[in-house]
Amino acid sequence: MIRSIALSLVIGVAPFTASAENTSPNYVLDKHGKQPIPVVAIDNVCAWPNLTLMRNGTIVATIHNQPSHLKDPGDVECWASTDHGNTWTKRGISAPRDDEKAARGMFAAGVSKNDELIVISTGHSDPVAPNRGQILPTWVSRSKDGGKTWTIDKDRFPRGPEHQPLNPYGDIAAGADGNLHVAAYNSKGTFIFTSRDDGITWGDPSLLSTKNPSNETALFHLGGDRWLAAARSTHLDLYGSDDDTSTWAHLMKLTANAEVPGHITRISCGLLVSYGNRNVPRGIDVRFGNNEGTTWSESFRVLDCGGDIGYPGSLQLPDGQVLTAYYAQRIVGHDRYHMGVVVWDPERTQTRAARPRNTTIFK
Repeated sequence: MIRSIALSLVIGVAPFTASAENTSPNYVLDKHGKQPIPVVAIDNVCAWPNLTLMRNGTIVATIHNQPSHLKDPGDVECWASTDHGNTWTKRGISAPRDDEKAARGMFAAGVSKNDELIVISTGHSDPVAPNRGQILPTWVSRSKDGGKTWTIDKDRFPRGPEHQPLNPYGDIAAGADGNLHVAAYNSKGTFIFTSRDDGITWGDPSLLSTKNPSNETALFHLGGDRWLAAARSTHLDLYGSDDDTSTWAHLMKLTANAEVPGHITRISCGLLVSYGNRNVPRGIDVRFGNNEGTTWSESFRVLDCGGDIGYPGSLQLPDGQVLTAYYAQRIVGHDRYHMGVVVWDPERTQTRAARPRNTTIFK
């Protein structure tokens, strides 16, 4: 059954082109036709933001709350915006550190059928140590009040092969039947888990690939039993499933090396993949895909940033603009870790190819 999607999704693919160094990015445009200006939304955090849209329009950002790449004791926090990403307020701690030494900072997040927030998290037991200690047990946190208070199930998320813990990543996404799905990985590969009771218990893991290495993997539900997964290796690989995540086929190489990890969402004109570009000049990039993810555009630069960067997520706002959240160690005018947001216009951006390229880049 999986063979059919592998064939149908490869037909007509426009593969990416990559040069050794992208010296003149093609920038996205805002609704005024100008290059958008990033806004520092949450300062002094490494973040790795995951965006969840609630039914009432609130945007929730799940973040890591320390200004280092999981090298200091820390927690997973919940921040929220009720004004389409203009301002952000801390609501609660989704997953507090296990003890004074521990750092929780690897997570997946989403919303249940009854509009409860779910965060699945892990981290390192001693991030200051050279080997960072042990991988922490995987917790499932749940909030009924929009992220203010949380209950934590510390025992029921499965372990991987040989009883190894698993690192969750990306969106917790619902299928056509309402069942929830999440990606989690360890040294044995990436596994897709299913919950048939609205995120309380998880099981039925499927292995993304027996051939290709992968870790941080972004799930996206295309509709019906069809799914996409953008998996990190040295680049982003795109996988497809047409049997509701039970089996997967490799479809294409979606980005060049060091353009990782990714996030897929649907906007009015098709699909959008957002990812960190660690090539020089570093920044946050996006590509537009058709409705099925069979063809993808050239890359567009959302913003330039430097140092430790990436992990963007995007969603479309009610007025058609796209909100992209990211983390970076520095941007022009702000030399510190932060979660930032950029609002830009997808329709104006897609006409950008006919315009002269902006050559201002982050050094």
